[in-house]
Amino acid sequence: MEDNLHESLLYELRPGGKVRCRVCPHLCVIAEGKLGICKTRKNVGGKCYTLIYEEVVSVVADPIEKKPLFHFHPGTQVLSLGTLGCNMRCLHCQNWQIAHADAEEDGAQMRRLPAAKLPRIARQNDCAGVAWTYNEPTIWLEYALEGARACQEEGLYTVFVTNGYITREALDLIAPHLDAYRVDIKGFRPETYKFLAKVPDVGPIFEAAVRAKHEHGCHVEIVTNIIPTVNDDDETLRSIAAWIAKELGEKTPWHVTRFFPYLELSHLSATPIETLERAMAIGREEGLKFIYVGNVPGHEGENTVCSNCKRVVIRRDGYSLGNIDVREGYCAFCGEDLNIIQEGKPKEKA
Repeated sequence: MEDNLHESLLYELRPGGKVRCRVCPHLCVIAEGKLGICKTRKNVGGKCYTLIYEEVVSVVADPIEKKPLFHFHPGTQVLSLGTLGCNMRCLHCQNWQIAHADAEEDGAQMRRLPAAKLPRIARQNDCAGVAWTYNEPTIWLEYALEGARACQEEGLYTVFVTNGYITREALDLIAPHLDAYRVDIKGFRPETYKFLAKVPDVGPIFEAAVRAKHEHGCHVEIVTNIIPTVNDDDETLRSIAAWIAKELGEKTPWHVTRFFPYLELSHLSATPIETLERAMAIGREEGLKFIYVGNVPGHEGENTVCSNCKRVVIRRDGYSLGNIDVREGYCAFCGEDLNIIQEGKPKEKA
């Protein structure tokens, strides 16, 4: 792996030849020859290097709805990129084979894809943009930054599908080059995150989402995978919904998605549909206009309904779309602003 070393953009020198990574709030202090928590950043000779620069394990053309992003260029395809590593260790991670991997031990899975090639590959696959997804893109900062700049220059949109655990310094580097910031909110209390994702605090996640929207003009959508006995209580759901409405705006989409037993949470049951519908009701009570049910194909909660005239403006069945009665982000029937980004509706000015 060391022939592919690329020096990190954000770190500081520490006594004894150690380095402190400043990409995510773990702020790992890494000794010579050791890796940080994400298993992708290494101290080599008293400098911090990323082991995953321009190294990919997944390159797929996906519907943008799969991210899920429902109010961002609906009906388009997005080139989705993933690599190894993550700065969380979620007990139910669907992509644990890559997210929980070690970039040194498992590096044979990766292949090089220069960032400069991304726009051409996206165009060849009829993609309107590029998303960094599947594992945590924050730890891929250097590559994502170079790739996002290249995509912007070619008129492609850019997306982070993220757990949101990023420093302000790193966010301020990448967010000016992102059009959409799709972030997971896994709970509202620190103890939930400590149990579920092995991170000590939720504050940086909330702060980054707000900053991405209000300081950098990113389109933001929130996903909460609702897990029985973990984050499905009314207090948690109401707190998340109220925070979204207050800090991000009442037209910010909230996706409440169905959990299925997996990995270290295989002993739990799947989320009852009634729980998701209760979450939708709570969200509406807190003022949210667009709440979606996820992982339940065919549920009416997949559709976008105008917040003013109550007509269905985008009909969905899984990742398949029917009518799209939206014109440059506005309801085609009554003219209501739906907070939907389409061609002709530019990124908000920060």
